[in-house]
Amino acid sequence: MADVRDDRKYHEGHGWIVMEDESIGRFGISDFAQEELEEVLMVVLPKVGATVTQGVPMGEIESLKVISDLVAPATGEVVEVNEAVKKDPALVNNTPYEAGWLVKVKLADPSQVDGLLDAAAYSTQTNG
Repeated sequence: MADVRDDRKYHEGHGWIVMEDESIGRFGISDFAQEELEEVLMVVLPKVGATVTQGVPMGEIESLKVISDLVAPATGEVVEVNEAVKKDPALVNNTPYEAGWLVKVKLADPSQVDGLLDAAAYSTQTNG
């Protein structure tokens, strides 16, 4: 069964966000998503300074099985990109909640996070 962390919120597109301070959120994909993808081969991320919009693709993730959109869990400006994941996409599989994070974003409206799924609701969604 997929690991779902209580310290973050989840978008139904299988992205997560954890707040680093009152305005900076770190985004990644859930353990459930990386399990479904299987072996991640490549990650295409937005550039620093790009604006991402909640619910809209902000990049792509390619695995042996499929190329999937990376959906932004909240709106804001990208302030940091995880270069390690671009060099070693397996980090997304191995540690999706730690070293496998994708981008840090200065949120336009931090209250958007309140409307995302908590761990219990996300677990219900992914476990049927």
